[in-house]
Amino acid sequence: MILFSCKKEPLDKIPENPTLLFKSGFEDGVYLEEPNDDTPIGRYQLINGTDLETGFSWPINLLGANTGGLHFIDDDNFQALENEIQTVIGHNGDSTKVLYNIEHYETNITQCPYEILNIQERTKDLYIKYWMKMDSASLFQSDMYRVIFEYKTKDYADGRGFRLIAFIYTDEDGIPYWHWQGDKDPGTSIWEIDNKTVPIPINKWFMTEFYWHWSEGDGGRALWKINGQIIGDHYGPTTRNSNPIDFIILTQIYGDANPKYQWIDDIEIWNGIPK
Repeated sequence: MILFSCKKEPLDKIPENPTLLFKSGFEDGVYLEEPNDDTPIGRYQLINGTDLETGFSWPINLLGANTGGLHFIDDDNFQALENEIQTVIGHNGDSTKVLYNIEHYETNITQCPYEILNIQERTKDLYIKYWMKMDSASLFQSDMYRVIFEYKTKDYADGRGFRLIAFIYTDEDGIPYWHWQGDKDPGTSIWEIDNKTVPIPINKWFMTEFYWHWSEGDGGRALWKINGQIIGDHYGPTTRNSNPIDFIILTQIYGDANPKYQWIDDIEIWNGIPK
């Protein structure tokens, strides 16, 4: 069900030959530090090192951002959340290293996103792709929500910005579905899209893709795909008050049904949709 009319309007020029900005599958050379309060950016668990398969290094350094990590929020003295790099069977059937996240329980707004922080440079286009697997236990409770991705612009906390956010919701019968929206604040949507047609993969790997074209007007675009199927393709605002992106929440584990588990692999970030 679409709750906002998505009329397609002309876009500004989209890059014809996008550049790969970052790529990593958490392979040899990538490691997790211990979570603590005294990192240079606060209460985080840092991912560091150079992925020997791709040559890209952590933390993710793009658009002028050179800091980032797994942000422990309302974590009950590091007890409610847990992260590790595991070796598992990946999406292509081979052994691979992945980022494993657990939320054991919540104390308030308990969450542990990987945040790309202090973005300094503006961009018209950004594309993010990664593989993901989720457990089934936390996806079949009635009136549940689970967040898997978002970005926020500057001044969002003050009510003058914009957030793009991807959810999984469940209905009153506990049936999960996708939800895609842009909002002024958590209670005030600018546009919303529900998708109850594309199935939610349970206990299996799936590819998620996010693309946005930056605009305050009709020339903006926000596209979300799962395994190549469109969840929502919104044409319209992707910011407010001309605000640039402040930070990107690349992999989020957050919601009101616990415990929950997820596995993340093969992250790619481009400055346009790759061909």
